[in-house]
Amino acid sequence: MRRWTGAWPVTDQAVAAAGSRQFFGRQRELKALRADIERTGLDTLTGRKAPRARVLLVAGKPGSGRTALAEELAAGLADRYPDGVFRARLTEPGGDPVPTARVAQELLAALGVAEPPGAAEDELTELVREALGARRAVLVLDDAVDAEQADPLIPDNPDSLVIGVARGPLTGIPDVRPCTLGGLDPKSAIELLTAFTGSVRVTVDPQAAESLVEECGGLPAAVVLAGGWLSSRPKASVADLAKRLRALSGDPLTRAFSLAHEGLPGPAARILRYLSLAPLGRADAHTASALAGCSVSAAATTLADFAALGLLEAGEDGQYEVPGHLVPLLRAQLEERDRPAEVQLARARMLERTVRLLQSCRAVTEPEGSPARKKLAGLPRALRFPNAAAGELWLRTRQSVLLASARLAVADGELDTLARRLVASLVRALAAHQGAEAAAPQLYGLHQLVLDVAERRGLHRERAAALLNLADLDARTGRTKEALLRYRSALDAGRAANDPYATGRAMESVGGSYQELGDWQRAGDWYGRALAQRLARDERPDQARLYARLGAVQTYAGRYGEALRNWRAAAAGYRRLDDLPGYARALSEAARVQEYAGRPEESLRTCEEAVEWARRAQDTRLQAALQLRLADTLDRLGDPAAARLHRSAADRLLETESSAYEIRSGSGED
Repeated sequence: MRRWTGAWPVTDQAVAAAGSRQFFGRQRELKALRADIERTGLDTLTGRKAPRARVLLVAGKPGSGRTALAEELAAGLADRYPDGVFRARLTEPGGDPVPTARVAQELLAALGVAEPPGAAEDELTELVREALGARRAVLVLDDAVDAEQADPLIPDNPDSLVIGVARGPLTGIPDVRPCTLGGLDPKSAIELLTAFTGSVRVTVDPQAAESLVEECGGLPAAVVLAGGWLSSRPKASVADLAKRLRALSGDPLTRAFSLAHEGLPGPAARILRYLSLAPLGRADAHTASALAGCSVSAAATTLADFAALGLLEAGEDGQYEVPGHLVPLLRAQLEERDRPAEVQLARARMLERTVRLLQSCRAVTEPEGSPARKKLAGLPRALRFPNAAAGELWLRTRQSVLLASARLAVADGELDTLARRLVASLVRALAAHQGAEAAAPQLYGLHQLVLDVAERRGLHRERAAALLNLADLDARTGRTKEALLRYRSALDAGRAANDPYATGRAMESVGGSYQELGDWQRAGDWYGRALAQRLARDERPDQARLYARLGAVQTYAGRYGEALRNWRAAAAGYRRLDDLPGYARALSEAARVQEYAGRPEESLRTCEEAVEWARRAQDTRLQAALQLRLADTLDRLGDPAAARLHRSAADRLLETESSAYEIRSGSGED
């Protein structure tokens, strides 16, 4: 026997039922759906091969077992579709449609397809269709709102299969016959009930069992709740429960839920209601602990007991999910019974716990003895990750929930300080464990959330930072014009915030965008504005870099005199900074400009100087590259013998560098 602390007993029978979740009945529906796969479609009747995947539809109201039937069908078809089963949920637990772009993002992640950061919905859905077009796979689209939501995800591949789940017909998708679910047949419903109660109470009063499942309307969700109620009350009879249900008003699921909720001790019922606040309806022990204000261990026990009573569905990695059909009922109870201030406090505790876990997740990647690791050691044991691998696993398995948490926090509008901290912590954790490049699609969405808060609150500095981050991601994915617009908006926000860093960075980035677009005149103009600011603030590293960028665009534009002056200024700046590789590179670019300007002898001398400084900097690759450039210049000056000497020297340098790398690699493997 297992118990909540001070609560009702939960039998081992119920625990076993919660863990197994067998599939009962629906054999007629399964047979019809399998036959529908082979049915001649409208296209094949005309002699043409079907252009798209066959779509099967399981229709029924929430709690009818429609998703379970779809999953059972998909599992039974595994041999016919060897490339796997992919799933997407098209409705949030509260009933709001999931944006198609987000559905496509989740499917691309499951398919192992790289997602371009900031890609539009059409591009994302096309990538999904392309990925599924090369597979013999099953796609389960759970809880589709309408045909417009599901249609863009259906692959143009007759060798794949789509199983849709919806309340009713998906009018607009051709050649689809819905398999509409009612209640389970009495025999199957009683078998489901028996899985929770054991056979004795059902056997001694079979008529009462039939009456009970009839009161439940044969709905699997209602039968599960009834079974959970009985499992926690070993002395209660089946007839007694049927009588209680009959006395209540409402549909079968609402009556069964009301009885289950009222039968819980007050603290447990409160925890259950608060779980409707969990992002995506998913909660682990930390989430439940923060919402309820109890210990993590007590929350873990309570979640397991809820699952045994059929109130939650147990998942992997210690996560539980509130069944979608219960979320509206729980939220109605929350609104009726709990004060708004207490609910908001619970939500704030949940966000604060998430922030601390994300900070811990990032800190575990830092070196031992670092300030972050010292701070990590001061956290409660329950909030600490033992190593980076554990932190990475937690982040990966909860990524969708964490992203949803950030979206909900920003949408709330009353917890913006916590929302900003959460987004910032999630950005740092993703970058630390996955790298900025791999996490770019998620970072794009997070920076957009920061922008939403900044615009709502009039936070110009944060708005400038978010716009710069978004523009950088746009620029990296080739959306240069979009990046340019965002950089200019960031400049306005930076000026409004009186933030010299943001304005300087934005001006330089505007110049970089124009350079990418081949508009050398505007690029040079904006680089010049950025340089003027850096000169006024005596920011010497930035000055050297901007002189170099000016030299580059003027070289492209063929203004060799101006280009040479700026490359020399860049070289002087790097020399003052004692940046020898930077000095050598700037000299080499000056030599290139001299060559373009028809001054090969000067170019030769400047390039020789650059080679010498690269040697002093011990930058072997740069020295080799410069010696190859010297060789080309000597060829043009009619000295092939000297050119061969420099090429040989470059080859030797590269061979030395390669050998050193091999030695380092070999020693690293020992």
